[in-house]
Amino acid sequence: MQYSILGSSGLSVSRVCLGTMTWGQQNTQADADSQLALALAAGVNFIDTAEMYAIPPRPETYGATEKIIGHWLSRNRNQRDKLVIATKIAGNGLSHIRDGSNVSPATLVQAVEGSLQRLNTDYIDLYQLHWPNRRSPHFGRHAVNQIPFSNVDAKQQQDEILAILQTLAKLVQQGKIRHCGLSNETPWGISQYLKLSEQHNLPRMVSIQNEFGPLHTKDWPYLIEQCQHENIAYLPWSPLAGGALTGKYLGGARPEGSRWSLVQRNGLFRDTPQSNAAIRAFVDLAAAHQLSPTQLALAWVNQVDGVTSTIIGATCDEQLNENLAAFDLELHDDVLEEVGSFLREHPAPF
Repeated sequence: MQYSILGSSGLSVSRVCLGTMTWGQQNTQADADSQLALALAAGVNFIDTAEMYAIPPRPETYGATEKIIGHWLSRNRNQRDKLVIATKIAGNGLSHIRDGSNVSPATLVQAVEGSLQRLNTDYIDLYQLHWPNRRSPHFGRHAVNQIPFSNVDAKQQQDEILAILQTLAKLVQQGKIRHCGLSNETPWGISQYLKLSEQHNLPRMVSIQNEFGPLHTKDWPYLIEQCQHENIAYLPWSPLAGGALTGKYLGGARPEGSRWSLVQRNGLFRDTPQSNAAIRAFVDLAAAHQLSPTQLALAWVNQVDGVTSTIIGATCDEQLNENLAAFDLELHDDVLEEVGSFLREHPAPF
């Protein structure tokens, strides 16, 4: 396993981050225990979760994933200081989480306390804002003019960001969180956090996790360039486009128990004629090089300049082993050139 420094935090994290959002919905405690054993044996020390998990978000499964991790930690206390555990506060829009309210000083304190209790830990290594209070071009909302940026009150957003940073500073001083990060943010959002933290001597954001993979490359080059030069770790999530890049959903297939067989909060926005054509081409490209599409996608993301650690997810040990093996692959120049051609032919399939 290879490791990278998590932005300006100084923490060393594995190039693989174990995503856990299926735990509590598609996976049981026993499944999670097995996945953790496999991941730790492979050298993974970075685990990502969120208060809203399991996915899809429902009142019945709110906090379930954190509880599963907390139960594991209660039985493996000697592992806590070896791990970098990241979790996230849910943004607005989910009525079963604080009535769908914005991230604010009050909700931050409440959310952190809840996560600490469920995780069965005294501190959180990386505490992230799951999505901003304003609408952002993520979760399939990145088409031109889909979000009217001119309607955003920038001053109000800046005031909210400052209040968030001031609250995070108190939580850091109390020892409840070590470092702060973003998720589903934009270059403008990153810039506001960095500017205000410097002006007011408040915690600096050390990371951002956004969707990124062969089917979704909108963060290259501009956001990733900013992360590189501002020393912010870039953490891709959904590198397999919700499992679509495995090819298992081609032809309208919906394997029992798979993610796309469940009701999706934002719909199956990745399921378009263009994405299906791209997935078929990617599956064929991988086969031509005796690779699975999963391995090709993960190995490609891992070699993108500026990527710190890739968030993977699995619902069984077989999938997890395949995912982990991808990070031992070195893609030759001819393969990279062919992936480059694929990206030019399928630039924005969803």
